[in-house]
Amino acid sequence: MTNSYCFVGEDFTHHTELNQLIGDSDYQHFVLYPGETSVNYQVVKNTLTKKNKVRVILLDGTWKKAYKIWQLSSNINELPQVHLPPDLEGNYRIRKAPNKNSLSTVEAGYHILSLIEPEMDFSPLLTAFEQMIDFQIRQIPQEVFARNYR
Repeated sequence: MTNSYCFVGEDFTHHTELNQLIGDSDYQHFVLYPGETSVNYQVVKNTLTKKNKVRVILLDGTWKKAYKIWQLSSNINELPQVHLPPDLEGNYRIRKAPNKNSLSTVEAGYHILSLIEPEMDFSPLLTAFEQMIDFQIRQIPQEVFARNYR
């Protein structure tokens, strides 16, 4: 069963509820962050056979904001880092990204969940995401969209 939690802020070092979750020894914790010491998602998948519960933390925000959260939150920064396969490409067409394989949080969540639990269907995440993007694009005047997003 997949549980999700959502916390708002920048520095989670002293965040009581998050620290309780991280302190739960029934789980192996990872942060989905493509840092220099990050390991391939396969390590997380292999952990499932050794210890049945895995919790992956995603940092939501712009790349700059995620980096700030990463820098400020020593509790998150101390967790093992995991990254997704490098050949994945994001489809967040209305945002500028550092490179083609930069994913939105929803896309990253979809991919890590699908890789860890391939027997489950997480496609509704991407369907809702695509519908949100299409809605936002329809709100942008066509000439502005053509000039800035194509």
